[in-house]
Amino acid sequence: MLSLAATILMMAAASAPSLFYPQIAERLELVPVATTFVFAVYTFTLLAALLYLGPLSDYIGRRPVVTAGSLALALSLAMFWFAGGLATLLVARALQGLAAGLLIPALSAMMIDFEPPSHPNIAALWNTIGPMIGLGTGALGAALLLDLTPEPTAAVFGLLVLAFLIVAATVWITPELVPKTRLRRGDLRPRFTVPPHLRRMFTAGVPAIIAGWATNGLFLALGAGLVGSELGGSTHTHAGIVIFALAISGVTASSVLQRRSARTISLYATSALAFGTAVSIGALALGSYPAYVASVAIVGSGFGTAFLGVLRTLMPHTASSERAAVMAVIYTVAYLAFGVPTIVAGLLVPVLTLSGTMTILGAIIIALSLAATVLRLRIPQAVAGPAETDDLPEPPTDSHRRSAPDREEQP
Repeated sequence: MLSLAATILMMAAASAPSLFYPQIAERLELVPVATTFVFAVYTFTLLAALLYLGPLSDYIGRRPVVTAGSLALALSLAMFWFAGGLATLLVARALQGLAAGLLIPALSAMMIDFEPPSHPNIAALWNTIGPMIGLGTGALGAALLLDLTPEPTAAVFGLLVLAFLIVAATVWITPELVPKTRLRRGDLRPRFTVPPHLRRMFTAGVPAIIAGWATNGLFLALGAGLVGSELGGSTHTHAGIVIFALAISGVTASSVLQRRSARTISLYATSALAFGTAVSIGALALGSYPAYVASVAIVGSGFGTAFLGVLRTLMPHTASSERAAVMAVIYTVAYLAFGVPTIVAGLLVPVLTLSGTMTILGAIIIALSLAATVLRLRIPQAVAGPAETDDLPEPPTDSHRRSAPDREEQP
């Protein structure tokens, strides 16, 4: 499916540059906070795009938005490829964030649009494993090319630019399932809100989203430096393996648990995040690379299933006309958690060292995971409905997919 492939490519484009950060910082003589800001500026423009343009594909259709986002992403990667200074890097990453903010809700909603009736909840799985596959393959692929090829920058960024040009063209051969509606003034005004009937479930999932995505951001922004300076990693592949372990364990856990209830998935996720982060702090204190990779695999299984649990809880209650908007809110929370801790880490590293910074932020992630566990346990089955049972539900009819307000409007 094109939407799944494009999502994988988008996350590969987000993770691949992270392996180049130590090399770029050395060449341009950047201080740690400058490197983390290059990483985080992506998040801020992405958030702006999500807030202002997140629901756009619900009005004008998925295909125009995917095309615009893909072309902008191709341009940003070309700028990163040829960047010769900090200003160009910042502009390239800012444009990449804008492109991702267009693509994320449109591609996520497109996957739900094309969910086969015979496989209910499969779109939630696609929306979970797609980003993680891209995250892992982008990081490991970039690491291998850095170690094995004389021109890794051209290989990585050249291939990604070509891939997004292909996506921009081929999306027009897919059917458009969203009827176009007249875009009125104020329709795209930022509304950081979810429908009232989803708010309790969404609030319970927020700490889990923050814990998972903060972990993801810290590994991408600081993982390469951490492996080299604290764990004895001597090649780019050592750093790539850590990110790949985070991603592939998330894919595996999500696939294994997909037929379980949203409650079971969510509780496993928060437990794994807390336990895995605690083990990673211990491995870091011992300076053990193998133990650290093992702990990252546990954390990754929690990161992947945390997002799956939130989607499985919310999406059965979300109407088709609300999907892109709700996904935009979810990803706004996720990418705030993805970017803000990296800036905080960049400010703390000169004072506390890299290891000390990761230990303190790890303790916060453990606290958030435990809070998420308590909040999820307090949601009664009557609120979350069929998503709370471990039996695979019957394929939903169109009426089941309508939200409560939608049903009230039916004659």
